[in-house]
Amino acid sequence: MFLPVSVDGEEHIQPGQSYVFVSNHQSMFDVWLVYGWLPVIFKWLMKAELRKVPFIGSGCKAAGHIFVERRNAKAALASLKEVEKQLTNGVCTVIFPEGTRSLNGEVGKFKRGAFQIAWDLGLPVIPLSLDGCYEVLPKGKPFVHRHPVHMHIGEPIDLKQFADSNEAIEAVRNAVIAGRRENR
Repeated sequence: MFLPVSVDGEEHIQPGQSYVFVSNHQSMFDVWLVYGWLPVIFKWLMKAELRKVPFIGSGCKAAGHIFVERRNAKAALASLKEVEKQLTNGVCTVIFPEGTRSLNGEVGKFKRGAFQIAWDLGLPVIPLSLDGCYEVLPKGKPFVHRHPVHMHIGEPIDLKQFADSNEAIEAVRNAVIAGRRENR
């Protein structure tokens, strides 16, 4: 789409190490930015509703991405276990823990799923801060607008340093927000 793209923080990624990447979700364009510029092999953890979207659902299934049934706790847990099996030898996952795209470009509350995977497997979390994607393609708008986009790859965070799970989730959320502010 010939948009100006910038990325920083790639030095935080160690080859052969699996990570849980946690990203804000500004628009559908986030997917293109992460696919094109995140220099790792990864599997998306995505809402099950996307399975029904023509071409996207079948393509994501064929690529080994994992669909999560958010309305069924037992099925959601099975999905988390499925993605956990794949996270070895440098294969990572990228998750939008807000659960949906932002209505206003701001970072919403994070859900627990991404963090549960990191805790279960002892994997570091890397905050991804996406900026400019909301201006490119806001939720509910059909046309792409030319605007610079940026992806900041934060430093890995070991969740074991936190005594409380809510504290860990909020620390990662704050790192995502800070990464966006650094680049404005």
